[in-house]
Amino acid sequence: MMGRQQDLGSSPPQSGGEVARAKPETERGASSTPTRRSPRHIARARELRHGDNIAEAALWNELKAKKLGGYKFSRQVPLGPYYADFVCRQARLVIELDGSQHAGSSHDARRDEFMHANGYSVLRFWSADTLKNVGAVCETILAALDGRLAEQVDASDMKFVFAPAQQRGKERE
Repeated sequence: MMGRQQDLGSSPPQSGGEVARAKPETERGASSTPTRRSPRHIARARELRHGDNIAEAALWNELKAKKLGGYKFSRQVPLGPYYADFVCRQARLVIELDGSQHAGSSHDARRDEFMHANGYSVLRFWSADTLKNVGAVCETILAALDGRLAEQVDASDMKFVFAPAQQRGKERE
């Protein structure tokens, strides 16, 4: 071969700036070790993320990429049998945005109990309030993350189910 010689070491061949990418799971085949999440849960979470909830999209714009106080959030995360709208695993905080169909919901109460029992604090807002004033919603989330909101709250515009630090486990370092 004329021109430059290729080093046959452990590095990939020089190819003009291309980056090798992992093959999708469909091309790799099924892994022999089980994954933490089932394909069914992953598909459902993706479906929820691509829904047309405008309030969730507005809040996600403020939470993504560690924009809110440097905290990392994920969207539509499976936690046990439920899906959290947003979760900050580091602070063990779940954020839920609810439409009017959730008023007085026993399903939401069971979900909150499950999250609380598993060491997550849950902060619920009405979707309409999020659309009207996303800044105030973000300030309340930041107060919970920073420990300034550290007791149960059940008001007309939001609900906070607090999990004490010893229940949450490891604190933010």
